[in-house]
Amino acid sequence: MILPIYAYGDPVLRMECEEIDANYPNLKELLDNMYETMYASHGVGLAAPQIGLPIRLFVMDASPFADEDPALENFKRTFINAYIVEEEGTPWDFEEGCLSIPGIRENVSRQPTITVEYMDENFELKEETFTGMVARVIQHEHDHTDGVMFVDHVKPLKRRLIQNKLKEITKGRVDVDYRMRFPKK
Repeated sequence: MILPIYAYGDPVLRMECEEIDANYPNLKELLDNMYETMYASHGVGLAAPQIGLPIRLFVMDASPFADEDPALENFKRTFINAYIVEEEGTPWDFEEGCLSIPGIRENVSRQPTITVEYMDENFELKEETFTGMVARVIQHEHDHTDGVMFVDHVKPLKRRLIQNKLKEITKGRVDVDYRMRFPKK
């Protein structure tokens, strides 16, 4: 089932999310719905807060970046209770966007290599190191589970310049081709 994406300004997007365990109700169905929602929205990642759930869970599929890096051809992962345990390297800028903030893209500086501890969809504990675009997507989605959005990383002047657009998004005054829930509509 395709779920609505919660728009910028909804309080759930600013919550520090709670961990879940293997008994979380209807987890398999939730994961299926998150992937279906992500694909229908043309995203490469989706965090639970973006569908209104303040839990430490996100999904990603980096296959759209396979043209640049063939190793990403089938890179699809579920991250439960994920924590970044190490970040390293020289930060690099890249233009990011977010399904919860449609129509806005800005440069964000992130470190190129991260080590993440997480559980997969079978609640098997993993610790892996990721680099490049995968590391960036993970950092972006991980931020959502900490109540942080990519615009929080934008330089102050740029942030002031997009304030009106952000306000319009909260009111639903934005053109999107996927289901959204707006806090002030």
